[in-house]
Amino acid sequence: MPVLPQKYQSRKAEITTAFIEAVNKHVDQIMDGSADHMYHIKDIAKLLFIHPVHLSNTIKLHTGKAPCYFFEMRLMEEARKMLEMPQLSITEIATKLTFDNSNFTKFFKRFEGVTPSQYRLQRAAMTSSEIALQVDGL
Repeated sequence: MPVLPQKYQSRKAEITTAFIEAVNKHVDQIMDGSADHMYHIKDIAKLLFIHPVHLSNTIKLHTGKAPCYFFEMRLMEEARKMLEMPQLSITEIATKLTFDNSNFTKFFKRFEGVTPSQYRLQRAAMTSSEIALQVDGL
């Protein structure tokens, strides 16, 4: 495989960084209520003034992961945080993250291996030291 010149490698990194920043900003907007629908790759490409296919290919080449991976990981991070709040129902969390309840449950289970309700129960049953160990990755 030929080695790309540094100029192109740094442009890939620049596009990837801009994409991840745009994803994080958009999810922040979803969370604070200033956006009510989830962007698609074409929407972020438009913000970055590049073609959606070029954006998708660049992200994949630079990170080895599809662009949706970054959305999904950020949504899972927010879902986990909200599931720690017992006053929020699963339906409220799903709605906040722009999912309907059944799709949210499927989405969450695909990444976490358990439903949101099961996750919440498991976390409630854990001691604070077990949670700290899990967060630290030990």
